[in-house]
Amino acid sequence: MVEVQPNVEPPVCKILDYGKYKYEAQKRKNEARKKQKIIDIKEIKLRPNIDHHDFNVKMKSVKKFIDNGDKVKVTLRFRGREMAHHELGSTVLDRVKENTSDMCKVEVLPKLEGRQMVMILAPK
Repeated sequence: MVEVQPNVEPPVCKILDYGKYKYEAQKRKNEARKKQKIIDIKEIKLRPNIDHHDFNVKMKSVKKFIDNGDKVKVTLRFRGREMAHHELGSTVLDRVKENTSDMCKVEVLPKLEGRQMVMILAPK
């Protein structure tokens, strides 16, 4: 017996098949799980002195990931003396931002974490 309207005097009750109730609740939960979209984070690794053709190849893969609905983590790694020239890395990430501005937005702005700069792009 389940109380349907507890605030009404006298309380309204109903006899319920508990097994059927649990089964229907499980079905609703499974349907909700089917409808949700799991977003993956794909990573693209770049270097500060990347060539134009290599950059375009990386941009094609970024666009493919964005079209699939995934987020993209763009990692720019510095090695050796490149650590003294962070402005080169920020210009590369600005180029990434410009090339992908029509299809995605910058979720996390470029920031320096140790030897690498990281930026996260999300689909619009």
